[in-house]
Amino acid sequence: QVQLVESGGGLVQAGGSLRLSCAASGRTFNSYAKGWFRQAPGKEREFVAAISRSGGSTNYADSVKGRFTISRDNAKNTVALQMNSLKPEDTAVYYCAADPWGITPFRPSSWGQGTQVTVSS
Repeated sequence: QVQLVESGGGLVQAGGSLRLSCAASGRTFNSYAKGWFRQAPGKEREFVAAISRSGGSTNYADSVKGRFTISRDNAKNTVALQMNSLKPEDTAVYYCAADPWGITPFRPSSWGQGTQVTVSS
């Protein structure tokens, strides 16, 4: 089990940017593919982005492609989600997640507690 803690959520105007970070402790972090899901009110939790163990491969939901960028720093045991050109429909609780295998498919076994992102119009 991996413990994940998100940070960086907040309120931003449409068109603005936020950077979410996810930190994990221990030596198991780099053995997992990492990614982000989000859940808006009244909707199912949906995939946002994922990155492979080495950082060499990424995958994005079509809704965020070209606007969001996922990255990881294995030396610091962190993964980040840079969110640009934010839209009100991006409003959701964002969850950091880890998959012991890969990103295709990305099926997390560990989850963070979530951080709220609110985009105003």
